[in-house]
Amino acid sequence: MAFYSFNNRFVAGLALTGFMLAAAGCQSSDNGVLNLGFGKKDTQAPPPPQDPKVLASQLRAYCPKVTLRDGTAYFSTYAKGSAKPRKKTDAAQDAAAAAQPAPDGTIVDPDRDPAKVIYQASITDVTRDCSNANGQLSMKIAVAGKVVPGPMFAPGTITMPIRVAVMHGTEVLYSQIHPYQIQVTDPSAATQFVFTDQNVVVPEPTAQDYQAFAGYDEGAPKAATDKRKGKRKQAAPATN
Repeated sequence: MAFYSFNNRFVAGLALTGFMLAAAGCQSSDNGVLNLGFGKKDTQAPPPPQDPKVLASQLRAYCPKVTLRDGTAYFSTYAKGSAKPRKKTDAAQDAAAAAQPAPDGTIVDPDRDPAKVIYQASITDVTRDCSNANGQLSMKIAVAGKVVPGPMFAPGTITMPIRVAVMHGTEVLYSQIHPYQIQVTDPSAATQFVFTDQNVVVPEPTAQDYQAFAGYDEGAPKAATDKRKGKRKQAAPATN
């Protein structure tokens, strides 16, 4: 009798469990109540929200960050060599001599010998200020740095080529190089300087995607000099 009663309860429990699983299966296949990913897609669900647009007030408050490109934070001036000009036939020998390695194995460029450094300048900080008016963005970009005397120090004026630029992708909106001069007289201490370009004007942006740069540009062309200075002016040939 005990065995018969146990079988009846066991069969009834199996029936109840099967009913619950069947009901759960119906629910998950009809409307995805269990959220297991097997339910039908709800075509009435609203689309996901799109990325919010930049408001006009945000654009007016937008001021592009100024960054330093690689290799533009330092600028050095070197003492000129006192060697006499060589003949053209010695050009190959000069090139071979310039390629000779130093005792530590490195090749020293004769035009950039650390032992001939007069000054070494570095940019330590950059900042900017912006204002909007008449569809234009006006910026003041400031560069702070210092000049350290080198082994060949001589009191005088150093001219540093500082370039300021604003880019929109690959488009150059503003680019200007400034031959900024600073007087250096103390050989025992660094000379601080602050340069500001107050004339940066670009079209007002339609998105926050402008890039501003500041740094030294040693590849900038040197100021043109009058080669005729100190020479007598030749008379023009006579004409009939």
